Parts: sequence; C-alpha cells; structure tokens
Amino acid sequence: MSAQIIDGAAIAAEVRQEVAQQARALADRGRPVRLSAILIGSTPAAEMYAKRQGDACREANIGYDLLTLPADSTAAQVTAAIEKLNADPAVTGIMLHMPVPQHLDATALQSAIAPIKDVEGVSPANLGWLMHGRALNAPCTAMAAFELAKSTGANLRGAEAVVVGASEIVGTPVALMLSEQRATVTICRSATRDLAEHCRRAEVLVVAVGKPRWIGADHIRDGAVVIDVGINRITLPDGKSRTVGDVDFEAVKDRAGFITPVPGGVGPMTVAMLLRNTVRSAQAQSPGR
Repeated sequence: MSAQIIDGAAIAAEVRQEVAQQARALADRGRPVRLSAILIGSTPAAEMYAKRQGDACREANIGYDLLTLPADSTAAQVTAAIEKLNADPAVTGIMLHMPVPQHLDATALQSAIAPIKDVEGVSPANLGWLMHGRALNAPCTAMAAFELAKSTGANLRGAEAVVVGASEIVGTPVALMLSEQRATVTICRSATRDLAEHCRRAEVLVVAVGKPRWIGADHIRDGAVVIDVGINRITLPDGKSRTVGDVDFEAVKDRAGFITPVPGGVGPMTVAMLLRNTVRSAQAQSPGR
C-alpha cells in the first residue's frame, strides 16, 4: 500500500491564510508588520529569491524591505546596518540572506539581530531558548518538518523518532522539538554506524543531509512518517535536471505510511513558517498584546 502524501503546499496555504489575518489585525491596531531582509552582495538568483520572498510577504499583509549591501562590506558595516534596524520601531522582523561572503562570520552577524526581531529563529539566543522549550521563534525549516510530522496525526509521545543530520538550524532543532513532545529521539550523523539499523526503528524519520536519494527502502520501518528536508538538483541521463530529496521517494513510498514529496513538501512549509515567525515577532512587540 502506497504512503499517504503529505501535501506541504496545501498545509502551507492554510498557515499563510491564518498569518494574513493576524497581520491584518495588527495593522488595524496601528502596528503593521514589517520585515527587513539584508542581502550582502547581489546575484540574479539571490535577487529572484528576495523578490519571491517579498511577494509572499505582501500577500500575507506583511511589509517587506530589502537592504542590499556591497559584497565587500565589512563586519562592522553590516553590524551597523543590523543595529539600525534593531533600533527602528517600524521594523518588526529582520533576516539575513544566506550565504554571506566568505570574509564574514554569519553566526556573529545573526547574533547581532535582536532576538525579538529574529524571524528565522537562528540567533544563538533563540536557539538557546529552544533548548528550554521557550523560544519565540525556531528555525523555519526545522519548524516546517516538525509541523508536517504533526499534521499526520501521529502520536509523538513515546514514539521512536530518528533525525538524520545534526545541523544547527535543521537537524538539532527538530530533534529538540520532537523531544519536547516526549518522543524518544536519536540523532544520526556522518559518524553513525549502521545508519539503516537506526532508521528502521523510526516511527518518525526526518532526513536533512543534502545527499540525493540517500535513504532507501531498507532504511524504512513499515508505516513510518517520513519527512524529507533535502533539496538536491541532479542531472538525468537525458541531460535534463530534476529536483529530488534525500529520500528515494519511489523506493520508499510503498513502505512508509506518510511521506513528504520533493518538491511540494517541506519547501513551501518553510516559507509559511517564516511568515508565521514574522507575525509572532510583531505580536511580541505590540503593546497590550
């Protein structure tokens, strides 16, 4: 029996509708939501991504500004720009487009963003509060994976959950979220021995490693919830390119109970989580909330 497809686009659309209503309510109270994004250096791809982000914000009644800084900006110059946005009461959310030029320390720059305005949930402060289950905002992709797992109705309490990949902004945060729900969580990484054995125990499997089709049918427990975070471009034998996940979808779909597609799964939900975080930050700054 084939797995039930988790429609990330449809679930994201519901979140975006709720966010738009919340943003409109804030605007009606004289507290419009405004996200300021910082792009250091400019490429056509980065500009296109920023444009799409701006369009998504405006559709959700969120104001959007893009601050483009020269690629050779110093850490002091970027930090000064961030501090100016921190001090601007009209700016309710700040994000830093990645990657930043190699001469800059991304973590240090993200640390400069006021935690209450950190809509990506990636500042050390918010990541630290996540450990205590009290973060205002959590990393968007991790939240997307977590919410999609919850959307299946699976009982996470006591469930065996395995997260493949231990990055600071996806694997580790989603493991913390699952643990907060009282799941029994295993984090697998590059040094893990016999990955398939660990994965086969998982009632909930989250994969975020950036390796195309790395997880196959022999990794999957019958009926498992499989959340594929990977987005990989591969070239087919005919020379055409295609986007695939870290999970071999065709091999796994007849074994899993639920599975996210790539594209159409975690991707659109990540955008929705950014919008939701942006409104949460604005609500936290709104007098009389």
